[in-house]
Amino acid sequence: MGDNSRWLLIQDDANLVHTQANELHYLSRADVSDLALQDAIFLGRDESHSYFALDVSKQRDKLYFIDAESEFINMRQVGRNLPKQQGSIGVLARGLCYWHKTHCFCGRCGQPNKMVEAGHARRCVNPECRHMTFPRTDPAVIMLVTHVFPDGIERCLLGRQAIWPEGVFSTLAGFVDPGETLEQAVIREVMEEAGVEAYDATYIASQPWPFPSSLMLGFIAKAKTTEIFVEQDELEQARWFSRAELNTFSEWGDTKPGYKLTREDSISRYLVEYWRAQPEE
Repeated sequence: MGDNSRWLLIQDDANLVHTQANELHYLSRADVSDLALQDAIFLGRDESHSYFALDVSKQRDKLYFIDAESEFINMRQVGRNLPKQQGSIGVLARGLCYWHKTHCFCGRCGQPNKMVEAGHARRCVNPECRHMTFPRTDPAVIMLVTHVFPDGIERCLLGRQAIWPEGVFSTLAGFVDPGETLEQAVIREVMEEAGVEAYDATYIASQPWPFPSSLMLGFIAKAKTTEIFVEQDELEQARWFSRAELNTFSEWGDTKPGYKLTREDSISRYLVEYWRAQPEE
């Protein structure tokens, strides 16, 4: 914790952001000297600095040094506007702080856990247990399902949840069950959410999603059937869209009526753009 350290503060799962500069607000050790530094989490170091995260949700009365140009903002809102390295550091800080506050007690014996290994593990204080707990990541599959229809046009399957902004359609997604492969999870989730039988799930790319602790694993799959049966507790609506139809979509956040694509920084959007760039079969 030398003078070259940089500190990221987290409050209620939000990161301290310098709104004018549109970047994370890095603080020096002198800035945070009155805070509970024993609860700091070591994030890593580069050639110039060591980085630490600190959850200050219970230390609000000591945040007098934060100026009016900075505020705590959810990384889901601001992450896409930050430089890539800052975005990675920000979500790491947020994810680890969330994990610590939700794992205060041992899952085996119920006794308190204590932070160890510079914040990357917790150990039960019960001398007869001393069980070690580590941050976990929950795998989730997200998939674009495609099919060439009798008219010769290839279409993709997109759905929407009722809580999303009006008109937004996205790829289907769901968590991986214990004991199944990623490919099996893709096929199962497509059937559960849309009633469509899928096959030939091919991995494309991944995206960390620590909100709170997921890793999104992106696939493109093909459909054997095309009739849609939506489970209302999963999706509000699902539809097949051609590339030409997608070209008429507006962007997430647009206020005009009509269909909208997901945010450009999402893996859902990446899968859609990946498919749109492929030649028609």
